Amino acid sequence: MSLSTIAVTGGNGTVGSHLLAHLAEHGYETVNLSRGSCREEHSDEYVRVDLTDPGAVHGALAKADPDAVVHLGMVPTPESNPDHETFESNAQSTWHVLEAAEAQGIERVALASSLCAVGAGFEPEPVTHPYFPIDEETPPTPSTSYGVGKQTLEVVADGFGRREGAPTQIASLRYPWVTTEADIRETFVESDRSLDAVQQFDDWVSKRNTLFTYIHIDDAVRATRLAVETDLDGHERFFLSAPDTNLETPTADVLDECFPDTECRRNFEAYEALVDTSKAQDVLGWEAEKRWRDGT
Repeated sequence: MSLSTIAVTGGNGTVGSHLLAHLAEHGYETVNLSRGSCREEHSDEYVRVDLTDPGAVHGALAKADPDAVVHLGMVPTPESNPDHETFESNAQSTWHVLEAAEAQGIERVALASSLCAVGAGFEPEPVTHPYFPIDEETPPTPSTSYGVGKQTLEVVADGFGRREGAPTQIASLRYPWVTTEADIRETFVESDRSLDAVQQFDDWVSKRNTLFTYIHIDDAVRATRLAVETDLDGHERFFLSAPDTNLETPTADVLDECFPDTECRRNFEAYEALVDTSKAQDVLGWEAEKRWRDGT
């Protein structure tokens, strides 16, 4: 099908504004669907919408009339919101977006899922996985409003992916921490990233649970564009990650120290990430290009 106009919910945010700029560079017309006033300079059209209001979502998408939708407009972290609002933002808004896409014949939708869909950051206790590297077959075990919301988002997408009619393809993108150049410089390059040092942080359990993953924002938005450009069949999940961890300790040593009882399905070399992104590579033709230790 012809793909010329892409609507982005949450285009005011960091990832959303970078995505709008990226899409414009690739020749797309864009519409930013967000709450509040416009805070970016890249979209061709701006539509104010409360994404938890089903009627407003239907009306906004009808006005935008896009060929595809990228749904990023959710609570990015749960710390400053009540649990019910966090869950609603992730799960209920996704239902509204997919239902409106179905009603208006929009074929292609990409959703902002998260590593947290399987249990990761924001979990209060150490998370265990049956094997490394984790992949799309790893059983989900979230317990927080944020993680369960992301898991529910994907279950909702499963249901719409089984329906007749639009949307015919839905991609759930499991982002880790999406980092800007400033994030990388401040948090990684200018800090002690040895395992010993990171273990002293107050949020050590969260850092462990996120498996020390990250992704450069340029790689994240490129993957998002490919997710709506690539032909899929129904709903598919994709893990995204940089190819390395954000530590200066070799991955084999990290495994011995932090995950001694977890099965390793391959030998990990150097600083190799604990997340398998081969599905995104095989299906979307995507591979992360930027590593913090190479100066990105």
